[in-house]
Amino acid sequence: MHPSFSFILRLALTSVIAACALFGTTTLHADNEPTLTLSLPNQEQKLARSNLLRHTATHTITVPDDQAYKRTMTYQAIPFAAIVRDMRHIDTLQFTSADGFVANIPGELFRSASEPWIAIEPAGRPWPALSSDSLRSAGAFYLVWLTPEKSGVKAEQWPFQIISIRNVEALTVRYPQLLPRTEGQDEDAQAAVQRGMQQFVMQCASCHRLNGGGDADVGPDLNLPFSPTEYFQEAYLRKLIRHPAAVRNWPQARMPAFGEAVISDNELDDLLTYLQQMARQRDRGRSTHRDATITQE
Repeated sequence: MHPSFSFILRLALTSVIAACALFGTTTLHADNEPTLTLSLPNQEQKLARSNLLRHTATHTITVPDDQAYKRTMTYQAIPFAAIVRDMRHIDTLQFTSADGFVANIPGELFRSASEPWIAIEPAGRPWPALSSDSLRSAGAFYLVWLTPEKSGVKAEQWPFQIISIRNVEALTVRYPQLLPRTEGQDEDAQAAVQRGMQQFVMQCASCHRLNGGGDADVGPDLNLPFSPTEYFQEAYLRKLIRHPAAVRNWPQARMPAFGEAVISDNELDDLLTYLQQMARQRDRGRSTHRDATITQE
């Protein structure tokens, strides 16, 4: 006996509703359930935690060198490729966290062999607190990498407490005030400044702006009104970056330590060279503005 048209219609509608409930643009979920917002080309969605945990691609994974917890961790997680439908035309993915941290990660990393996953914190089995003086865990959503060494994934490219993922242009395209002007310098000096700018984008821009340019406001601007290269002796600035609590510490301090495994001595040299260059640029801009004002008067 053939199924009736009304039965087929009901079955089709049931399938559509189930699909929408899992990955639809209007996912139904409890008001207090964590959701992950996606703003991507041809993909605007809110993904509920419970639906992600039920997804057939979600598995238990083990992360040997977890950056948030500094030890081996086991998670329920879904491959990043199962969430983002098409990575071919992604320039930069911007991850915004609940604490104000903003990571701009090049799309090429997600097309690499480093195996990105989104770890999902189950409602009834919360992850450990991130520190002894914090009640917050890395959940509900956390970007982890199974083989980060294959593509040089940095510690700041493991955002946790993620609330949204957006496709954006590169940071230096959206904020040209981050770009150094090195005309007249020799090739080695120019190359060092450019490498330093890349370190700033990867390591610092998740929390800091520079010349007002950037997406995050967790820490102070690194060139306005002055650069830390101006108000710190270099030895203490290096110590601040390596071991922040050894230079200044208070209960609300949030800056992590950037050890040599995170930023090498050579990379740190490049970063400081970039910050010094941007301070000189700022001063030249102020002088030009002051001279123009005097001329007008």
